[in-house]
Amino acid sequence: QVQLVESGGGLVQVGGSLRLSCAASGITSRYSIMGWYRQAPGKQRELVAAMNTDSDTNYADSVKGRFTISRDSPKTTVYLQMNSLKPEDTAVYYCNYVLGVHSFWGKGTQVTVSP
Repeated sequence: QVQLVESGGGLVQVGGSLRLSCAASGITSRYSIMGWYRQAPGKQRELVAAMNTDSDTNYADSVKGRFTISRDSPKTTVYLQMNSLKPEDTAVYYCNYVLGVHSFWGKGTQVTVSP
């Protein structure tokens, strides 16, 4: 069973930066996709960024140029560097791990950007 542990959320002012981390354990396959989703109050969960083990990335248009996703060498930890944060980035951020047809989720970490 894959377990995901997130860290790095918090409160930051507009224009500030945060770095989220998500460590995965219980992995049995080399190929996977790890990413970050977010859900703001009253809105649907949306993809923020994702990266596969071949380092291919996918970003939401709203974060391109501001956020950067990366993975460590064993491909078991994913990071999200968030710069130039805006109030509309306020949400609970969830780590996601896709292994074949299985999708696993972290518990989420709150990111709040104050005006």
